[in-house]
Amino acid sequence: MKHIQTRFILFAMFVFFPFLMEAQTLAENETDSLSTDKDPLVQVSYRKVAESDLMGGVSVVNLEELMTKNYNTYSLDNMQGYIGGWNGNSLWGMGEYLVLVDGIPRDANNVLPTEIEQITFLKGASAVVLYGSRAAKGVVYISTKRGKSGPLQIDVRANTGYHVSKSHPKYLGSAEYLTLYNEALINDGNSPDEVWAGETGGKNGTTQEEIYMYGSGNNPYRYPNVDFYSSDYLKRAYNRTDVTAEISGGNERALFYTNIGYYKQNDVFKFGEAENNNTSRLNIRGNIDLKLNDAIGAYINANATFYDAKSANASGDNYWASAANLRPNRVAPLIPTSYIDPNALNSWNLINSSRNIIGGEYFLGGNQVHQTNIFADYYAGGYSKWTSRQFQFDTGIDFDLASVLEGLSFHTQFAVDYATSYTTSYNNSYAVYSPSWYNYNGADVIAGLTKIGNDEKPGVQNISGSTSRQTIAFSGYFNYEKSINEAHNFTAMLIAAGYQQTLSEVYHRTSNANLALQLGYDYRGKYYADFGLAGVHSAKLPEGNRSALSPSLTLGWKLSEEGFLANSSVVDELVLSVSGSILHSDMDIEYEDAEYYLYTSNYDQADGAWWGWYDGAVEHSTNSKRGSNEDLTFIKRKELSANVRASLWDKLLTVNTSFFINTMEGMLIEPETLYPNYFFTYWPEASFMPIVNFNNDKRTGFDFSVNYNKRIGEIDFSLGVAGTYYTTEATQRDENYEFAYQNRQGRAIDGIWGLQSAGLFQSQDEVDNSPEQTFAGDVKPGDIKYIDQNDDNKIDHEDVVYLGRGGWSGAPFTTGVNLTAKWKNFTFFALGTGNLGAHAMKNSSYYWVFGDRKYSELVRDRWTEETKATAIYPRLTTQGGSNNFRDSDFWMYKTDRFNLAKVQLTYDLPKNVLTNFLFHEISTYVSGSNLLTISKERDVLELNTTSAPQTRFYNIGIKAVF
Repeated sequence: MKHIQTRFILFAMFVFFPFLMEAQTLAENETDSLSTDKDPLVQVSYRKVAESDLMGGVSVVNLEELMTKNYNTYSLDNMQGYIGGWNGNSLWGMGEYLVLVDGIPRDANNVLPTEIEQITFLKGASAVVLYGSRAAKGVVYISTKRGKSGPLQIDVRANTGYHVSKSHPKYLGSAEYLTLYNEALINDGNSPDEVWAGETGGKNGTTQEEIYMYGSGNNPYRYPNVDFYSSDYLKRAYNRTDVTAEISGGNERALFYTNIGYYKQNDVFKFGEAENNNTSRLNIRGNIDLKLNDAIGAYINANATFYDAKSANASGDNYWASAANLRPNRVAPLIPTSYIDPNALNSWNLINSSRNIIGGEYFLGGNQVHQTNIFADYYAGGYSKWTSRQFQFDTGIDFDLASVLEGLSFHTQFAVDYATSYTTSYNNSYAVYSPSWYNYNGADVIAGLTKIGNDEKPGVQNISGSTSRQTIAFSGYFNYEKSINEAHNFTAMLIAAGYQQTLSEVYHRTSNANLALQLGYDYRGKYYADFGLAGVHSAKLPEGNRSALSPSLTLGWKLSEEGFLANSSVVDELVLSVSGSILHSDMDIEYEDAEYYLYTSNYDQADGAWWGWYDGAVEHSTNSKRGSNEDLTFIKRKELSANVRASLWDKLLTVNTSFFINTMEGMLIEPETLYPNYFFTYWPEASFMPIVNFNNDKRTGFDFSVNYNKRIGEIDFSLGVAGTYYTTEATQRDENYEFAYQNRQGRAIDGIWGLQSAGLFQSQDEVDNSPEQTFAGDVKPGDIKYIDQNDDNKIDHEDVVYLGRGGWSGAPFTTGVNLTAKWKNFTFFALGTGNLGAHAMKNSSYYWVFGDRKYSELVRDRWTEETKATAIYPRLTTQGGSNNFRDSDFWMYKTDRFNLAKVQLTYDLPKNVLTNFLFHEISTYVSGSNLLTISKERDVLELNTTSAPQTRFYNIGIKAVF
């Protein structure tokens, strides 16, 4: 209770403090003048530096400014459209990055764009070295808004918009599905006569008469034809609405900022309990900056976020998985009671005692195979509510120690975050009814009902899925800045920092602890040198190997300050920098879901052989599962990078580009070839192989951002182009393939491997005269034919080859284009993003159709004797299809695309119109997001088959300042 009271008082202070300060602020700011910072400060590791002094491997987005022309709802939304090095899910293709919000490890999705001032992308090893081990793959640093000196200002923003689905999967209706399923049965060797008579044994065919009834649609309750994507179940559009209020101001002694926001998003469903599905979020964020005296300053940051999400219960697969799996003819979700024979008294008794007669006229359909289904779940299964609460608090004190040593200061920060989530639910069970039909005078009538299950509404609230996470962080550092004769400028930092995250049901905490040293020097802002050194520690490693030093050195040269460029009419600024770094990290110290004690040997009896010393005594043997390795050590990121930053023709053109080459060395493996094979046995399964550092990866690439700014007549144009290109290579692997073409070493880290296809078999003669395809099942005409890579006259795992890059940490080339045009009070903004060079597999159940799977429209292009000249899909089969449905280039496609990600038109009311109004500024805007995809594979890229459809979002908003 005390914790709740403390939080309430704290947030009440943030909400009401601005108003308490207003009168004094107005008085003290009558003579203040707001200065314009021509060289904005950029947040980097533990400090802010002038943008002109950035040395490379760093990119920054002023999100507060961006939001004036591009309103969005996710903090990292399409950032690849503005800067290089970020490809949408990683920095320089390295994978897992560290997110810091105001210096504390936090989730990017828990801070909205309306709360953010600036986002810094620390890509280079030299830029993250001071953060230690957990930052070895880059840092995204989110700086939230803070109060500014001036009178009380209140900003209010409101938005509402609609999500509209881009596309839906297209599955065959019942009649076509059953016709083609008969074809599949015949393909598998069943007699056509038996198939069409419905007499094939375990997998029955369907008669022509029945198929006709399914196709006629005369009685969709007896002959179901369920379309999950019908307008009967899904809305054309669903709403998202949000409102945000920001309160800020202050004076030279105290600055304050408060952000209160709320949004609610509905769902696409329009039936049952699912029609009430929604997600809502309430946030309160605030901060206070205090100047206690000339030597001491302090700040407090706090945030509370309340998430709630209501959804209908599902007893098995969710709606989208059911849509991909439940065949259209299997069950009628709702059946009118009017079909029941009036004389079927037992059936009417069942109906009259049911608690789930939908709309007073439909009962829930089902059968012995489908005793539950997603439709009945959503009508009668109850609902769940997911609740999440996040409380974040951090505070810091800054000491000016000039009285001890000129230029010396000390800074501290302490944070405690707590997040919890759980699900409450009302879980109901229900009865479904299987009808027995007959035809009377040409009309279908239900003669009787078989009840399956029972209607039960216990009214008990269940609690499940409870999780919690606590983060505790601390940092303290001395900072020294000294300038001698305005020529020699020195900086230094000595840092001690660490954080620890505790997750529910996880024994070991995620920890990061390090000491760091930074030394910087520049001569007249012309020649730069910066040295960083971090001492890292990890409990994942054996004693003696738990500490390491991570050094980094950067050298910079501001050529624009040289005499030969100082008075150039072309070059405003030109900076060249190079960096070299070696970072030690424990981020990838994990193997088979284990992270700790990997250096120790492991014994157990779980898979031990049975044995005994005498008759009747049976024991499990104790087997070695892993050998010990006291030499296990950190994984190293070694990197060389160079950066060029330029401003030309009075900022007409600005360029920021980096080149990098880095390696990740010593990744963990359980070796296969480094030790004799007698270290391992298959039965009983035992191994003395230790976990060792061995695999090495290499990434080489460049990134760029170019901005062009020009006023043409009355229009201010700004055009930005950004991009990232990188290659990957597995430079060292423990492998022993018989054929060199299967070696992973020398290939891309994100390589896709599979068989090379040679089309479809066209005849039995072609099958008989081709290499034997050894996968389970008979190979027949219409099956995929593969290339025999090693000429051993058989197709097996030894014919698997490298097919292309998967781009799992980002496509090889990512780009973005942003355009801004301002004319009078109108601002037009457009953003496009694209990626090239990656591939993926069409391997979901929508594409791989075999056995009793649901048939998508793709099977219309199947192989048959009649269509073999044009067929692009294998023959149908009711069997496993293991020959056809495996990774091969037959199913591979390019993910190359360019997206029109955003278009927004903003109108700012002239300020002279608002002179006598309460409002100082009013802006209105309309926008569209995810509007267009340009790609040869657009149909594939825009299609979700087992999850909610992708959407376009159309929004209208207004912002007012008063």
